[in-house]
Amino acid sequence: MTTPRTEHLVLPGVLTAEQAAATVAGILAVQREDGALPWFRGHHLDPWDHVEAAMALDAAGEHAAAERAYTWLARHQNADGSWYAAYADGAHDDVTDRGRETNFVAYIAVGVWHHYLSTGDDTFLDGMWPTVYAATEFVLRLQQPGGQIGWRRDDDGTETADALLTGSSSIHHALRCALAIAEQREEAQPDWELAAGALRHAIRRHPERFLDKDRYSMDWYYPVLGGALTGAEAKARIEEGWDRFVVPGLGVRCVFPNPWVTGGESAELALALWVIGESDRALDILQSIQHLRDPESGLYWTGYVFDDDAIWPRELTTWTAGSLLLAVAALGGHEATCAVFGGERLPAGLDPDRCA
Repeated sequence: MTTPRTEHLVLPGVLTAEQAAATVAGILAVQREDGALPWFRGHHLDPWDHVEAAMALDAAGEHAAAERAYTWLARHQNADGSWYAAYADGAHDDVTDRGRETNFVAYIAVGVWHHYLSTGDDTFLDGMWPTVYAATEFVLRLQQPGGQIGWRRDDDGTETADALLTGSSSIHHALRCALAIAEQREEAQPDWELAAGALRHAIRRHPERFLDKDRYSMDWYYPVLGGALTGAEAKARIEEGWDRFVVPGLGVRCVFPNPWVTGGESAELALALWVIGESDRALDILQSIQHLRDPESGLYWTGYVFDDDAIWPRELTTWTAGSLLLAVAALGGHEATCAVFGGERLPAGLDPDRCA
């Protein structure tokens, strides 16, 4: 284990250098020798959260550990370009959900681009290109005529055409990162550009093309976090949902009106706030969830039921810690994290805004 670089992970009222190092060590302690990053040992791995935790390791300078995580995905990619939705304790041969969820599959592009920007490792980027290419092609085979992306394909080949706004917004971000990788390698992908544009249009202008999940806070902020909504539209969307989902001093509800705040949603909202230039509010949100920090492990509880004063569920997850570290890294000016989430070094024309 290397000594994590934590200078950009220090944030008043959120993390000291010692606490940041403990959080990184907590994620590393869960990682298997083969690179897998399950939620916690004994639980499952899903590809999206696996990538989120790997990105946090890169933000802390743990590049070798992050690379092992991406290599795990490359080794265990299905022939159709996908991954399964859940692997028991990160064991590639113990699949507990054989569905292939499109947003899970797409997110590899975000992680690979983030790793490349963190390391400048062209050999890594070249080696991961076939994996990213196959994953992106799998996802786009489920794009619907209206631009939205169908949710999943089951193991028997049955496709779910219904689209999730959160998932499609995450895919929009992933497509832009996949295009950035293609551009870096000078391998133009015009079909991907068209697909990303159609998806962005659906997210911005056609809410009826997505399942109605507006009780979930992710559906509120993910169009902003995923880069589909920018500028005044993004700010207006955040204002519209603020009082429904933000519980002052405690964090962000996962589902309205349930009295349950969650660390992952809170950290992601903070990142979305940073994206639209509202760093002060982002800091407030991150400070408000420090009651979820476990001082012994450095990790964070998934959520808190405030009506009952109860931590629930009783799980300390790598992805909750990962999302918090990425939000802190953005606020701290970590170049790769700013570039990936702020829009810098992503394709021009899909999103005119840039990381300041």
